[in-house]
Amino acid sequence: MALDQSFVGRTYPPTAPYEVGREKIREFSEAIGDANAAYTDQEAAKELGHPDVIAPPTFVFAITFKAAGLVIEDPQLGLDYSRVVHGDQKFAYTRPVRAGDRLSVTSTIEAIKSLAGNDILDIRGEVHDASGEHVVTAWTKLVSRAPEGA
Repeated sequence: MALDQSFVGRTYPPTAPYEVGREKIREFSEAIGDANAAYTDQEAAKELGHPDVIAPPTFVFAITFKAAGLVIEDPQLGLDYSRVVHGDQKFAYTRPVRAGDRLSVTSTIEAIKSLAGNDILDIRGEVHDASGEHVVTAWTKLVSRAPEGA
């Protein structure tokens, strides 16, 4: 069953703030194999003009994807998550994510398309810090595969 086009433009409430910790940044950078000193060493980050360590660009995915859960779990939308695969991800930064940031995400359904029985859902996540400053916009594309034989 195709997703309801009337959901395009629907915005969900902002998430509770997520506090970015130095240890989380270090763990993430180790997990992805990125040894950039600005991710683990405050002095190295300060030499680059940052007030504290910064996070790798893809770090914010964990925060924005969790926020997209409000969309995914909306029973009125009717998305069958058991059929969903992650189709694409992109980010546009105003500034890097920093240790100590308290980030909230507001998710909006940007597009819904049907193609060969598959539903394609584009979600935009606007990430702001505690002062309301825009940090990054994340776009997540989810593909809900058509049932076999459809």
